[in-house]
Amino acid sequence: MKSKPVCPVADTIEKLEKIISDGHLKHARCRYLAEEILKLMEDVSSGRGGPDHIPTMESLAFTLEKEGPDKVCRETGALLTAILEEHHEVFKSHLDTLICPVTDCARLTPAPCQMACPAGIDVSSYVTLIGQGRDAEAIALIRKDNPFPWVCGLICTNPCEFMCVRGRIDTPISIKYLKGFAAERAMSDGLYTNPEKAPPKDRKVCIIGAGPAGMSAAFFLALKGYGVTVLDALPVAGGMMMVGIPRYRLPREVIDREVSMIEELGVEFRLNTRFGKDIHFEDLKAEGFGAFLIAIGAHDSHKLGIKGEDQYPQVVDAVSFLRRVSLGDRRKPGRRVAILGGGNVAIDAARTSIRLGCEEVIIVYRRSRLDMPANDEEVEQAEEERVRFSFLTVPVEIIGDDGKVTSLRCVRTELGPEDQSGRRRPVPIEDSDFEIQVDAVISSIGQRVDPKGFEALDMLQWSRRNTIKTNAISMETTMPGVFAAGDAVLGPATVVEAIGGGKRTADAIDRYLSGIPQPKMRTVPVRRARVDFIEVPATTKMALRRPQMPMLNDERRRVTFQQVELGYTENAVREEARRCLRCDVCIRCGTCVDICRNKMGIDALHFGYLNFDHQEPTDFRVTAERCILCGACAANCPTEAISMIDDGEERTLNLCGTILNRLKVERCEICGTVVGTERYHDYITKRIKGMTPQTQKGLLCLDCARETSARRHIEIAPPN
Repeated sequence: MKSKPVCPVADTIEKLEKIISDGHLKHARCRYLAEEILKLMEDVSSGRGGPDHIPTMESLAFTLEKEGPDKVCRETGALLTAILEEHHEVFKSHLDTLICPVTDCARLTPAPCQMACPAGIDVSSYVTLIGQGRDAEAIALIRKDNPFPWVCGLICTNPCEFMCVRGRIDTPISIKYLKGFAAERAMSDGLYTNPEKAPPKDRKVCIIGAGPAGMSAAFFLALKGYGVTVLDALPVAGGMMMVGIPRYRLPREVIDREVSMIEELGVEFRLNTRFGKDIHFEDLKAEGFGAFLIAIGAHDSHKLGIKGEDQYPQVVDAVSFLRRVSLGDRRKPGRRVAILGGGNVAIDAARTSIRLGCEEVIIVYRRSRLDMPANDEEVEQAEEERVRFSFLTVPVEIIGDDGKVTSLRCVRTELGPEDQSGRRRPVPIEDSDFEIQVDAVISSIGQRVDPKGFEALDMLQWSRRNTIKTNAISMETTMPGVFAAGDAVLGPATVVEAIGGGKRTADAIDRYLSGIPQPKMRTVPVRRARVDFIEVPATTKMALRRPQMPMLNDERRRVTFQQVELGYTENAVREEARRCLRCDVCIRCGTCVDICRNKMGIDALHFGYLNFDHQEPTDFRVTAERCILCGACAANCPTEAISMIDDGEERTLNLCGTILNRLKVERCEICGTVVGTERYHDYITKRIKGMTPQTQKGLLCLDCARETSARRHIEIAPPN
């Protein structure tokens, strides 16, 4: 049973269709107006609408309400007027983004990968462009939503891949690495260019923090024509990308190149400038800045809270340690180093210590390996570089002698009941104390925002987690004209989350400075294109596999900060892009499978991945064995994802570029009209005798069959 739509657009269409079909609108004029509104709403729901659709619908509804000849007409007009007023933003969002986030409008159903991306990038489109060898176009499309495609192509946590539908068949598309390849290729070919800027606006925006959130906001604001100045306490732009992510994962020149693209837009960077110390809020207001964005990142660390933590200089936090190394201090922290924590930062600190020449590096984590929040790939690479792990271990004291660390006292733990995070809480085991001999300890148990310097902004409200309180939709703080984004709002998060926050905030600042009311609904990703499909035979689609990432050899990795992941070859990239299922077009509704299996009785479409709850095997090759090319699946597909095309003497069934079946067509013996394939003709002949009769003249189309039958009837009719 079809569930009731929750999208106001789809719900209104359903209501209006019922009013019209039930015959409640007795007057022809009323029916005409209602049918015109229905057509316009269907345009909005299918992606065919334009900027005039909403005003036209509002005008027609007003006419229906005020000039309707009876009560039903007027009530219908009033209902539509109220809906268009209440859900104006939803209707406009459908037109602007070509996406229905609740997926009730079939043609505007988004791909799961795009909805999972915090920056809202049109993943399916850029992956297809890369598969077609159009790398520069792919990067231009990505930069409509993310100014750092090269950075993200190397270090993104790739939430898009977790939602990739291809993963239900074998493995997800390697989306992150495809993006990194395309960005490097476009940059190398000199085709990595900035979009055209809007005409200058006589307004200035100040951004505090040159990390991914601040620079993303600067990028989009500069494109809108604003004068943008970015302040940062560090001597380099990049924030945590520059001083928190080691060079073996993200080479500095990658950040420099993409930052320089933002500078080319006219963005001014004031580095070595700490807000609240080197420059103050009143100074900036006097310079004429009309809006401010706080994007300071989470550069402070939580304390361990154990004995000896503050007694020895060899005990440091991971954020400070990584920052020091990134800024050029390559002294090793000690010979034997313990890293406390299980996140990505802890892994980064451990692998950095190895590269600095530490003889022994051990990660101490209080839970099991399965509970580690660090990426599996990072953990595996750390093990390859001989980082040791001590799981189910809690440090309780740092022991030293003569002002130097000598060991770390720990206790063993076992996993107890689940805590608030949903993970089982580590419980100390009695009398399980032991010591790890170390001469340096690096703590990595979490980061936080340092509010120093913002005391003068007394109207700014902070949460208990030491983050800035904002409106979740508009990113406005409690102080007029001041916005916040990135870690300053979310706490320690990912680069792509910060980029998404910076993009949303740029739009909110533009609205604020333009005097436009802030939105009431959350931002919806934008469908940027519907790129032509890449044609792939079904056998190839099933045979292609995700390529392994070539890696720098282990011994080289232990002694250098050279990039570890060497990147795919061009052929591997193009082939990997061909694995994409194009979920921006195929909405996985299963209509084609149902028609083929239950209505036609053919069962040629084995698309098990369409059923999320009860997944079955998928094999695109089965279609060619069983399909009769009747076209029932294509005729009933709501998005034209599956199509049947006649090309010369062949008929082809195509699912988003995957060629499922190709057969020779048969033609009418008399007029030459295509009457289908031999399989289709046999199927029809067995079930409906006489539809395409086989006569002494051979195969006939319906028209010729009727004409032949009529002539025969005349010939055998008895004389009057």
